[in-house]
Amino acid sequence: MHTAVPVAAHTRRRLGWLAAGAGGVCLAVLVSLAFGSRSLGVGEVWDALLHGGDDPAARVVRELRLPRTLVGLMVGAGLGMAGAVMQGLTRNPIAEPGILGISQGASVAVVLAIAYAGVHTLAGYVWFAFAGAGAAAVAVYAIAARGRGGATPVKLALAGAAINALLASVTVAVLTTRAATLDEYRFWQIGSLSGRDAEIAGRIWPFLLVGVVLVVSVARGLDALALGEDVARGLGQNVAAVRIVGGLGATVLTGAGVAAAGPIAFVGLAVPHLARALVGGGHRWLLPMCALLGPVVLLVSDTVGRLVFPPSEVPAGVMTALVGVPFLVALVRRSGVAS
Repeated sequence: MHTAVPVAAHTRRRLGWLAAGAGGVCLAVLVSLAFGSRSLGVGEVWDALLHGGDDPAARVVRELRLPRTLVGLMVGAGLGMAGAVMQGLTRNPIAEPGILGISQGASVAVVLAIAYAGVHTLAGYVWFAFAGAGAAAVAVYAIAARGRGGATPVKLALAGAAINALLASVTVAVLTTRAATLDEYRFWQIGSLSGRDAEIAGRIWPFLLVGVVLVVSVARGLDALALGEDVARGLGQNVAAVRIVGGLGATVLTGAGVAAAGPIAFVGLAVPHLARALVGGGHRWLLPMCALLGPVVLLVSDTVGRLVFPPSEVPAGVMTALVGVPFLVALVRRSGVAS
């Protein structure tokens, strides 16, 4: 009886933060739809969504900002959850989705597609980027799994660093010999939601759904793994299965996000720390919180990027760091990460 009240209070606090996160997502969506080079009122946004119409405001909302916002929702949620899983699998607080070479693999695939396959559209990049991300993750795991002990966190990090360096060299080699490829690639490589349409959203959501199912299925295993491999085995967890399923889920989430929006910095690194400070380290709470905070960070950053230098805009991949770093620094100063 003495423990029931604290546990219930702790659960209510977590539910309260999840509800606040859901409210934050709704507010971020509204802000993303309303503000830009041409700002609209809340009434205009609702009228465009509910009643349609052919006036300029309605077309801006439905044809430009709504698809962009949907992509931002999915990419932010995917990168936030992938970062939490990466940090759980490697037991490394500075791990992020690029640690397994996923982002760099996508980058190489896009460069090769532009330079040698004649692909010049975002819809075309998606499939090449996704294939490159998956191939890089498989290569990293295959290298780390060789030898005694299998794919340990240290071996995964080392293999990821090696593959990242190799793929980065390939990317630079292609770009330095093909100037036209560099001009086209740099717009994707920065990371942005600009120009993302409903077709992009339609292509990535099935992959994101699969990734979410995979990482949620190993939430208990990640909690056990945080206590150490021997303890996890003692609790009946198949450590190898947790790593494979969790790594695959994180790869799918990151690959889809990078394919749709390019390499978005900061979200996969910082969002899990922000979520952990609010709901604790249990992945059954942490993953949903990351799925809510990721879109908030990305959409707010994207919206701010549209407002700072109108009518031009700063890409979301740049703004995520500029907007998010102060929050992470404040969190570190409060010792939230260390705890």
